[in-house]
Amino acid sequence: MNFIEALKLKSKLFFIFVLIAVGLFFIGIMGTINLNSMKKNLDALYFGSLVPVIELNSILQIYHSGLANTIYRAKNSEITPSEVESKIQLSVKNISREWEKYESHFKRDKELDYVEYTALEIKATNKYFYKIIKALSDGHDIKEISIVSLEKKISHINKVVNKLIAYEVSVAKYERKKFIDVYDYLLVQVGFILAVVILGVMLISYYVFKSIQKDQTALEVATKRLKIANKKLENVSYTDSLTNLYNRRYFNLVYDRELKRAKRSNTYITFMMLDIDFFKQYNDTYGHIEGDFALKSVAKVLQDILKRPGDFVFRLGGEEFGILLTETDESNSAKLARDICNSVRGREIKHSGSKVNEFVTISIGVVCCIADEALNDEILLSRADEMLYKAKDSGRDRYNITTNVSEAKTAKVKSEEKKEDGKKEFIA
Repeated sequence: MNFIEALKLKSKLFFIFVLIAVGLFFIGIMGTINLNSMKKNLDALYFGSLVPVIELNSILQIYHSGLANTIYRAKNSEITPSEVESKIQLSVKNISREWEKYESHFKRDKELDYVEYTALEIKATNKYFYKIIKALSDGHDIKEISIVSLEKKISHINKVVNKLIAYEVSVAKYERKKFIDVYDYLLVQVGFILAVVILGVMLISYYVFKSIQKDQTALEVATKRLKIANKKLENVSYTDSLTNLYNRRYFNLVYDRELKRAKRSNTYITFMMLDIDFFKQYNDTYGHIEGDFALKSVAKVLQDILKRPGDFVFRLGGEEFGILLTETDESNSAKLARDICNSVRGREIKHSGSKVNEFVTISIGVVCCIADEALNDEILLSRADEMLYKAKDSGRDRYNITTNVSEAKTAKVKSEEKKEDGKKEFIA
């Protein structure tokens, strides 16, 4: 898993963590808002719509406006006796209706006695007004009614009912106080529970996040180790164990790939085939351990000289090496081949069995051309092999280069061929 992918995963996990925390916080706020709304509604139930008090106030209002006021107007001759009788009957009826509504509400044991007393007082007061109606029916003058007696009756019933109203209000206040205490207690409990839940979820989310992050780190480490192991396996499958150069298997892959690329871009491609001069005699003289040392020394020379990304060096088998160069013209290819020959000789590895030099030397066959679609895949290998044999026939410890890739000759006739192919060949 690369760094960008790991960063994306961590960002997503952190976003989920923040989203959960914000969601729980939002739930807490909404819960608080709903509890406050419930509190307001209950306040309205107790005070804004305190029905029993309203009904009792209605009764007092009727006594003052509906009954006492009617008598006052009658004594001032503002209304007729028949209107007085009608208004008194209507008012008394309304008082009875409001009182019945009041009595229908729930009553506590403590207030039942006073409610019964108030009912008797209302009944007595209403009876007083019925007597006024009877007196008017019997032909008595309304002016004979005593204002003092009327006001005394109204004042008394007013005190009785107001005392009941005061009691209802005090009960409402007491109930509201109880509710507020319960509300505050519940609010604290809900807040505490919600805080615990939020903290718990956040802790769980945090540990889940850390666990995922830990697993991700372990996965990254395992992935890196696997990549390293795969790389090592790949290197083993493509690398010669003795010289650490690419092997013949990798040469087959690279040669085909680079040749096709050179054909597409119509650029130079160079192939060199080289081997150690009289290597069998070297092994016979010094043994295979020293022979392995000579192979590694030649490989080291090739690695030191050929360092470009487009330079590929292979051990093709035994003492035979191959070099594939891209975008390298004839002149530079020849220079590289010359430098390789000089560097191998310059290491001064003793070779008493050589017929050309006291030190280990190499021969190189080089073919260089501009690739096109007409270039045969095998021609570079064949021509390089031909040039290698020419270098050996010319005395070894040298390179032989050609740009002619029109045809390839067989190994048997190339030592016998005397005829020039008409193309430029260089012998160093």
